[in-house]
This record gives sequence, structure tokens and C-alpha cells, in this order.
Amino acid sequence: MKKITVAIDGYSSCGKSTIAKSLAEKLDYIYLDTGAMYRSVTLYLLQNGIIRSNGEVIYTIKDFLDEINIEFRFNKEKKKAELFLNGACVDDEIRSMEVSNNVSQVSAIKEVRQKLVAIQKEIGINKGVVMDGRDIGTVVAPDAELKLFMTADPMIRAKRRWEELRANGKEISLEKIQKNLEERDYIDTHREESPLVRAEDAIIIDNSELNRDKQLHYILHLAQQKIFEKNNPDLVEN
Repeated sequence: MKKITVAIDGYSSCGKSTIAKSLAEKLDYIYLDTGAMYRSVTLYLLQNGIIRSNGEVIYTIKDFLDEINIEFRFNKEKKKAELFLNGACVDDEIRSMEVSNNVSQVSAIKEVRQKLVAIQKEIGINKGVVMDGRDIGTVVAPDAELKLFMTADPMIRAKRRWEELRANGKEISLEKIQKNLEERDYIDTHREESPLVRAEDAIIIDNSELNRDKQLHYILHLAQQKIFEKNNPDLVEN
């Protein structure tokens, strides 16, 4: 059976990763968290003093990109892919607020995007993949059979992020999270290199009031429809 590519773009804290993971599991596809890749680069830069926690750039970032190796390894016990940065699993570290406060700035750097987009394109070349990020449907996989653009009310997004952090034992005010999301939205949509925009053929998913089960059911239906069309072009044309 021929497989498809599913491209999921959208704003921060809209549940892109959660829905992408669930969809990939249902379809038995590869899940690629491109946002985690940008977070891992940001983590490396912070850990090595190349940028400071306030976003100040100390050294020329592009000079260090060749030292960064990113890979996904499947954990059989946890039944999920984990992200490794230079041989170390960094799934937890990349979700810190320090990384969140700087990832949009790092993601806007041309050389960073070029390096990671090349990796993402290579992974997705054989189809059978669900990718989520900011520029999947427009840059990484413009030929994706199914493109989605996810959005939600800003306050709802902030509360979701706040609850997620609290569940992981991290205390931070809702106001700080709101400010962080506003700043990230602005940088993501205004950067020169691959800004966050909806692809013309992307389906908008506003999940402000949608629970995860209903959302997954709807998107799974869309994906199955595209898979059917891919494998039965004659029936679709007729």
C-alpha cells in the first residue's frame, strides 16, 4: 500500500506534537517532532555558552552547527522515539522554559533552518511519516498529501502549557507563559527564513473546544481518505 506524508503546522501549545504522535501510532507511520530538533540545537547553544539565557549571542552560532548531531532512537520499553543530542537523550531538558524562551530566536537563523530542514527532508523522502512544526507544509514537505494548520485561543494555549509544566513539577506563572507564547508567535510569523504561515491547501484545525479524542478521530478520517485516494486514483477521478 502506498503511504502518504502528513504535515502539521501551527502555533505553540496547540497540541501539534500530541496529535501527531497519536496519528502516527494509528497509521503505523514514523513520527518526526521537528520542533524538538530546534529545541535540541537551542539546548546545545545554551549549555555551551554560545548564547545566554536572555538570548544574548556570545559567539557566531553557525560556526558550531557542525558539532551538533541529532538523531531519534526508538525506546522499546517506552514505545516511543527519543531525541538524542550528541549521544545523550535530551527529551526532558529541551522542554525547559529557558529553552522555550530562546528556541524561536534560534529557529529564525537561516543556517540552523537549512541544517535541520535537510535532515527532515531526508527522513521524509520515503513517505509514511507524520511531521509537525512551523514550516512543514510550506518548506519541508510542500508535496504532503495532507496538510493541517492548527490554532487555538491564545489564553487556552497558555493554560495548556501551564498545566503541562505543573504536571512535570515546574512552577511558573501563567502570565510568564502568556508572554512567552506571544513573543514566540511574533518571531515565528515575522522571521525572514521560513516564517509560520498556513499553506494554501492546509486544513485549519481550531482545537480551542475540541477534546483530543474528537480531534484525533477527525484527523484520522482525513488521513485515511487521503490514503484511499493515493491508492485508488482511478476511483477518485471517476
